[in-house]
Amino acid sequence: MTNRFTTTFTALPEHIDENGHVNNTVWVRWMEELSVAHWNAQALPEHRDRYAWVVTRHEIDYRGNVTQGAQVTGETIIKDGPRGARFDRHYEFRNADGKVLVRAKSTWAMVDKESGRLMRVPAEVARPFLPPEDPSA
Repeated sequence: MTNRFTTTFTALPEHIDENGHVNNTVWVRWMEELSVAHWNAQALPEHRDRYAWVVTRHEIDYRGNVTQGAQVTGETIIKDGPRGARFDRHYEFRNADGKVLVRAKSTWAMVDKESGRLMRVPAEVARPFLPPEDPSA
C-alpha cells in the first residue's frame, strides 16, 4: 500500500480545446480518474462498498500544455492524514521529458453511502493511503 499512485493519459481529439491544448476540464477529469483508480486499487472491498468521496475544493496551477497525441504521466500523492471528513490529494502531471505541466491539490470528503452524509474518515480506511512512517522518528 502506498500514498502514491501513477498512471498515463493520452490527449485524444475530444480533449483538445479551441487553443489546440488539453482543456482545463480534462485535467480535472484526469485528477478524478487518478483518485478513483488509487481508491479502487488500495481500499478494501468493504470500504469501497460502504464509502464514497466528493470533491469540496480544487487548486490548480497550469505550467504547460499538451497537444493531441501527447502522453502525460499523472501522479496523485497523499501527503498528510485526514482532517475529519476531509482528505487532501496532491497531483502532478509530467510530459515525456519529466517537466511538470500541471500541479494541483484537491480536497475530498468521505460520504457514507447508506446515509448520504459526510463522515469522519475512519483510521482503518485512511491507513493504506498514508505516507510511510519515518523510521528515524
